[in-house]
Amino acid sequence: MPTFCYKAVDSRGNVVEDTLVAKNKEAAIEQITTKGMIPSTVEDRTAASSGSSVFTARISRAEVENFTRELSNLLAAGVSLSRALQILSRETSKPVVKKQWTAIHDQVVGGTSLADSLAQWPKLFPSVYVAMVRAGETGGFLELVLEQIADFRSREQDLKGKVTAALVYPIVLAVLAAFILLFLLIYFIPRFSSIFAEFGGTLPGLTQGIVKVSSFVMDYWILLAGAVLLAVFGIKSYLSRPGGRLAFEQFLLKTPVLGKLMARFAFVRFARMLGTLVHAGVPLLSSMRVAKEAIGNEVLANTVSGAVDNVRKGMPLAQSLSESKELFGGSIIEMISVAEESGRLDVELVRLAESYEKELDRNLKMAVSMAEPLMLFIMAVLVGTVVVGMLLPIFNLQELIH
Repeated sequence: MPTFCYKAVDSRGNVVEDTLVAKNKEAAIEQITTKGMIPSTVEDRTAASSGSSVFTARISRAEVENFTRELSNLLAAGVSLSRALQILSRETSKPVVKKQWTAIHDQVVGGTSLADSLAQWPKLFPSVYVAMVRAGETGGFLELVLEQIADFRSREQDLKGKVTAALVYPIVLAVLAAFILLFLLIYFIPRFSSIFAEFGGTLPGLTQGIVKVSSFVMDYWILLAGAVLLAVFGIKSYLSRPGGRLAFEQFLLKTPVLGKLMARFAFVRFARMLGTLVHAGVPLLSSMRVAKEAIGNEVLANTVSGAVDNVRKGMPLAQSLSESKELFGGSIIEMISVAEESGRLDVELVRLAESYEKELDRNLKMAVSMAEPLMLFIMAVLVGTVVVGMLLPIFNLQELIH
């Protein structure tokens, strides 16, 4: 239900500022008057906060993770949910965070479930987060689920950090090569061209080609910049469509090295999430639906959809997952099958996630070690070609002077 912020005058003439939860503004006014106060202003804070991107944009991922872990600790210590939320909103020193936690507290006190309340801020609490909280509330083990969420998000951030760090150096090399080429084409080559023109004579073919490219860039740089911007906008617009994103993901998965890394990354996320949920006592079918959302790749998530349907029909998990060959190899299926038969499915899934996360880390380092010399070679070829093309006429400089 919505949360209202109001100002009212009590029977003693004092101004009171507080919040309350009601179905609508009329019900909120009725609650205020029932308390013997005369309301002056009544505003729906829930609508303003849930619809404001500024409200949530300044709350970091670390603050959400700290909120999740602290809430889990308070609930495990026997503190009630409403009191735990009140403590968290009181203890934080950042005003924006305090408003956010207070808004959640007010809704929970008003009868809204924690999952429904969190779902109103999808930028802070994604669908996977909300689904896990809902499962914990339904099963009566909310504190355990919140702890698992905090651990999962921490490991997820570490894994994403490794991927990002692995991509930084190749990207820096690519940008550096582009800037060097632009400098040579725009500044360096035109000055050499004027020197060659003074001596006359015929320039080597390579030099003529480089000079023409430089002249083209100098004459049409506005059109080239516009074309780049249009290409970026077009690609971004294409990827924002469901079909475009799906096609792009299919293309990436077919890429020799990158495709394997993406599939392994998706498997680690799926296995860790599924193992975490099963360990928390969430039913297998519900766990699979939530873990499917955690994959983060629509193509690979679609391959798991059939497995969810098969489990719903009573098929064993290992047999259901065997159809998703992009994610689950033969050895993985065998390990899951044995774990399922021995009742250690949750432990085995988490173990597999940790094992393949280490393998993913090694593969990333190997991919970067291969990409670095490749990028350096490409830079050397491009820059070297330009430099050699401009030095060739110097070898014939004496003939040009005569």
